[in-house]
Amino acid sequence: MSEVAKLEIEGKVLEIPIITGSEGEKALDIKSLRKDTGYITLDNGFVNTGSCTSAITFLDGEKGILRYRGYPIEQLAENSKFLEVSYLLNFGKLPNTKEFNIFEEKVNSFATLPEGLKKIIDQYPTNAHPMGVMSAVTSSLAAFYPEFLDAPLDGAQRERAITQLMAQVKIIAAHFYKRTQGKEPVASDPSLGFSKDFLNMMFSEEGKEVDEEVAKALDVLFTLHADHEQNCSASTVRVIGSSQANIFATIAGGIDALWGQLHGGANQRVLEMLEEIQKAGGDYKKFISKAKDKNDSFRLMGFGHRVYKNFDPRATIIKKQCDIILEKLKIEDPLLDIARGLEEEARSDDYFVKRNLYPNVDFYSGIIYKALGIPTNMFTVMFVLGRLPGWLAQWKEMREDVTAKIARPRQIYTGERERDYVPMMDRK
Repeated sequence: MSEVAKLEIEGKVLEIPIITGSEGEKALDIKSLRKDTGYITLDNGFVNTGSCTSAITFLDGEKGILRYRGYPIEQLAENSKFLEVSYLLNFGKLPNTKEFNIFEEKVNSFATLPEGLKKIIDQYPTNAHPMGVMSAVTSSLAAFYPEFLDAPLDGAQRERAITQLMAQVKIIAAHFYKRTQGKEPVASDPSLGFSKDFLNMMFSEEGKEVDEEVAKALDVLFTLHADHEQNCSASTVRVIGSSQANIFATIAGGIDALWGQLHGGANQRVLEMLEEIQKAGGDYKKFISKAKDKNDSFRLMGFGHRVYKNFDPRATIIKKQCDIILEKLKIEDPLLDIARGLEEEARSDDYFVKRNLYPNVDFYSGIIYKALGIPTNMFTVMFVLGRLPGWLAQWKEMREDVTAKIARPRQIYTGERERDYVPMMDRK
């Protein structure tokens, strides 16, 4: 017999099925609650609401666990390429050599943008925010590939959408960046591999090659960002996709959600905080004291995490890559010195240790992007490139679920009761 919970409402006892996930997570299946009782649940921000079942990512914030398709993030970051992880997220298994080569070839086959799309990018002001450009241009892809407008897509079309966007979104980002620098865009060279190709499009100079270790570190960072369960942008992708909107509009919606300061903008706020400390003289110990003062509004950006209550499993991995990049590039930058000082102080200060306010993935990713020479307003674009395969996997899983319905939350109305219309001349 299935496990149930009993809920008593107005003298009526309702049996609510209990759903148990593969990792022991439990949920109350309330789909018949309103029909049986007239009641709905109210959960501001959906913090206790499961919007779907998913086989993609498992996250346990209390224990600091993150797994893609069952594989610990630590193992994937150590052993797999970002494109390999992208295949895993979207197709449920780690590819063998043949499968990976075919997937990579398909991605590489989209290593150019339509000429008309390039012209669209070139029309944007060079001071436009890159996230606005990313969203608009990604959505504009629908105008150049109308075959994706017919819903639903079959399996082959879904796979093409995945490989096409994996290739073209990074080209859009690099193309616009070059325009903001007053330089001609650099063509994609897929033979370099995903991350090295991107860095080459961004920063290639005559006779200068992208360092392999630096490209590897960026690849790891993309892997760490690839998916994170039902966060704001992933949920947005599912909601838009549930209406059978085309894939380009759907992913553009994910980009827009990520643009929010409470979501993808966290690593940008880290750099803004470091700049604030620098302008105040660079005394980071003073700002450590301010952060501990409950009467001071200053907060350390990039420390602690809403989901991970003890530690962020990605932070240890990314710190290692951060150290590699800083050592390899040998950059002297007062902001990076401030960042190192904050990290050392916070890791040794009992106030932060007892409260589990550890440097998180956003703290280190901001430092990495700064070291690579990526402008602060492009930080969230980097997040887009990493999170893209996760969005695609969430969209693909949702579209392949025959039980999935168009998203339609309910509400509790708190406005005026019924009232009669009053002509304008009679209104007080």
